Amino acid sequence: QVQLVESGGGLVQAGGSLRLSCAASGRTFSNYAMGWFRQAPGKEREFVATISGSGRYTYYADSVKGRFTISRDNAKNTVYLQMNSLKPEDTAVYYCAARAGPNYSTSQIMYDYWGQGTQVTVSS
Repeated sequence: QVQLVESGGGLVQAGGSLRLSCAASGRTFSNYAMGWFRQAPGKEREFVATISGSGRYTYYADSVKGRFTISRDNAKNTVYLQMNSLKPEDTAVYYCAARAGPNYSTSQIMYDYWGQGTQVTVSS
């Protein structure tokens, strides 16, 4: 079992930055690929970014490419999402998720564990 706890959300003006953190407890963190997803009001949850277990490989949604950076510190059992140049359309609840195995995935159904989510609100 893996427990995930997100933090770092909040209210920020357009153009600003936030860094989300997701702390994992449980089994060997590096054995899990990690992903960030988000759900805006009235919309389906969507993929944002993912990172392999080693941290070597990453992949981003087109909507955040060049603005967001996913990273991980396996010694601290933590994955991060650095969000820069935020836009009002980035407003959503952000979830981190863990997938057993080293390879990342953009598909929600491939993830085994989910955090409770953290709210990010970007004002215009």
